[in-house]
Amino acid sequence: MVITDKAAEKAKSILAAEGKDGWGLRIYNAGGGCCGPSYGLDLDEQPATDDEVIEKDGLRVFVDKTTFANLTGMQLDYLDNGEQEGFTLSGGAAPASPSCGSGCSSCG
Repeated sequence: MVITDKAAEKAKSILAAEGKDGWGLRIYNAGGGCCGPSYGLDLDEQPATDDEVIEKDGLRVFVDKTTFANLTGMQLDYLDNGEQEGFTLSGGAAPASPSCGSGCSSCG
């Protein structure tokens, strides 16, 4: 997984603003559905025993081993284009989600 300079700087500024210097960013599997896997971000003080730890310019990112395996080739970036603002996770070879047959219309 690649972390862009912009994502690292934004995450560090959020941690500093929250008074959580030395903490890290956690990426976790937040479930899935017809649109494929979904990931969440949170702030965490320390990695868990079985976490992979990725470091970028002083930022630590914690990911459990199962989620980490699914993030191969993905990029964490920070988007701020005036219309949208937030962290994005894109790219990679995440497994295709099976069809759910529920008429999911929010998949893009």
